[in-house]
Amino acid sequence: MQTPWGEVPVEDAHVHFFSHAFFSSLAAQKADIGVEQAIRVIDCQPPPPDSCEFADRWREELDQHRVTRAVLIASVHGDEGSVAAAVRHCPDRFYGYFMCNPLAPDAPARVEGALAAGMQGLCLFPAMHRFSVHDERALRLIDMAAAVPGTLVFVHCGVLSVGVRKRLGLPSPFDMRYSNPIDVHAIALRYLRLPFVLPHFGAGFFREALMLADLCPNVYFDTSSSNSWIRYEGLKLREVFERALDVMGPEHLLFGTDSSFFPRGWQRQIFEQQVRIMQELELGVGSASAILGGNLRRLLDRKRA
Repeated sequence: MQTPWGEVPVEDAHVHFFSHAFFSSLAAQKADIGVEQAIRVIDCQPPPPDSCEFADRWREELDQHRVTRAVLIASVHGDEGSVAAAVRHCPDRFYGYFMCNPLAPDAPARVEGALAAGMQGLCLFPAMHRFSVHDERALRLIDMAAAVPGTLVFVHCGVLSVGVRKRLGLPSPFDMRYSNPIDVHAIALRYLRLPFVLPHFGAGFFREALMLADLCPNVYFDTSSSNSWIRYEGLKLREVFERALDVMGPEHLLFGTDSSFFPRGWQRQIFEQQVRIMQELELGVGSASAILGGNLRRLLDRKRA
């Protein structure tokens, strides 16, 4: 993609793959609504039931914006097959992450199957599923991820709000006791060769996330979403970038958008805002290129391992 630093490969570290199975899972949680009605309530284009067709839609969207590659995230427990199919269909355009609830009885089998299918990011949402990352059931899954080179663990900390659940009137009994990045500290030190990614700069626990990153060289932040949590901190996004760069350096930041559904598609305005900030901070081409895609490629490109 053409950037202020010239032609730079841009890779998005955070795109939700809201598959047909994703909406089916949500609809199943609300007795009086079917999947097609759920999609209408959410006011988005219905994804095709075939994940490969949906992958083609995302590939066309990335082509339009000249995005080289993106992480697709299976955003409910049990939907890893949708993203695995998309990655198999377009292996040079997508990496695959998947959400897993460690408390679910089928969690180990799902992780084993997803990793065998080439998925590279185990996504843990402790507040959503109400578990501690120190729970033995969570550690078992992290052990499984650590055994596969080119795999990372994505841990959502901080504030968690799921817009599609709100629109459908589904309860969100999340528990923020499990949201503190400090909980990840001992785990990250235990698995120093395994990368841990915190989305949204820690999503409201910015100070704690910075402490964690300062103490653990295998911790990364992704920069995705509107980062509306900054209203709790009295900061501007430029200051967030500046402090993160000061503590972690550019090699530990992964550009992302948090894009999710159509017709909105890829959120270019987030890219443009973050590029402006990096310009204002006078980042050189090497640092900007690393954040915009090089760091993600280094972590996940198994062909280079």
